[in-house]
Amino acid sequence: MPTYEYECRACGHKFEHFQSMRDKPLNKCPECKGKVKRLISGGAGVIFRGTGFYQTDYRKASYTSDAKKETAPEPAKPAKAETKT
Repeated sequence: MPTYEYECRACGHKFEHFQSMRDKPLNKCPECKGKVKRLISGGAGVIFRGTGFYQTDYRKASYTSDAKKETAPEPAKPAKAETKT
């Protein structure tokens, strides 16, 4: 459930309210009972805990060696001599 930010139009009191997305927006200030407007929020940051957030964390050891083989330049091959017949 998201946390919404509100600001009172009468007294300027800013507050946050934890409510469901289905709930109707609040319309009364808890301080002065004046009308409030819901503010556009920047949202919350995402917090990752623990390991496993990089694409290489769960790869097999053979994956990295195979990837190196694919990206390594091929050695130069000697040019074939042309023969006239």
